[in-house]
Amino acid sequence: MTTVLAIESSCDETAVAVYDGRLRAHALHSQTALHAAYGGVVPELAARDHLMRITPLLEAALAEAGLRPRDIDVLAYTAGPGLAGALLVGAATAAGIATALGRPLIGVHHMEAHLLAPMLDDADPPDFPFVALLVSGGHSMLVDVDGPGAYRLLGESLDDAVGEAFDKTASLLDLPYPGGPQLAALAEGGDPSRFKLPRPMLDRPDLAFSFSGLKTAVRLLCEKQAPLDGATRADIARAFEEACVDVLVGKCGQALDQTGRDRLVVAGGVSANKRLRERLASACAKRGARLHLPPLAYCTDNAAMVAYTGWLRRADPPVSGTDIHARWSLDSLQPPAAHG
Repeated sequence: MTTVLAIESSCDETAVAVYDGRLRAHALHSQTALHAAYGGVVPELAARDHLMRITPLLEAALAEAGLRPRDIDVLAYTAGPGLAGALLVGAATAAGIATALGRPLIGVHHMEAHLLAPMLDDADPPDFPFVALLVSGGHSMLVDVDGPGAYRLLGESLDDAVGEAFDKTASLLDLPYPGGPQLAALAEGGDPSRFKLPRPMLDRPDLAFSFSGLKTAVRLLCEKQAPLDGATRADIARAFEEACVDVLVGKCGQALDQTGRDRLVVAGGVSANKRLRERLASACAKRGARLHLPPLAYCTDNAAMVAYTGWLRRADPPVSGTDIHARWSLDSLQPPAAHG
């Protein structure tokens, strides 16, 4: 049995997890309160906070798992993509522990970890192959997945990712950081028929996304409706959310049609959106496709998914030093090395 200790520090969550075929422990600290005053993540502050939090989280995770450092067989960390300074904290910490213990070190691709997060659902993990929709703060992409490490990019955002569009639209509506969940909560009380916003790229046969024009349409609508009362803000939020969900659901349907797959995996922070989950479930049921979503705790950045991915890649050639990639193409990955 191989026991993996994993560190996630790609953006504004510091997390540590232990996995050995099952999740033994998971400890996480969110920096939401730290960055709220600035309306977004400040990279330098994020890196400093990771430095402060990482050691207590390591101790907490090991204690929860009932393990000592020498019981760890492999160290894994998020190597990218992400904020360079934040990534370096996790990389340096993992490399230091690996060197001290004489253990191998595995660098994990952040988006591969998100893609594989639904595997942590013990009740209904997806079988390969499938189409994956990865929707987070910085990424919106559709991927054809033959198996672990066998990824073909079908389409991605040409500008803002959908998570960025949620956050920027929330700012237009004067909602506090983090904006995406706040906007979704406001939208629940909105009238979906009052305003009609564009569904960008939905009428095109390719699988690319574009959300910057939708954000501009919201800005113009806010200017036209100013000053905004509570009902109008809720109605605009609902119109925006419906437009995003229509695009994502429509593109997923196109991807399933083009690939002939009958399974859809959706992961990343935006996969926690209640309206998106409902609409995808309905769309998949109508076409006889299986929908797999990660447990809500593993939608946003976390170390459990990094630990699982590190465990899957435990026989890969080990990394030396603090290898990070602020930008890193998902389809450049190879399948995990065979292990005993």
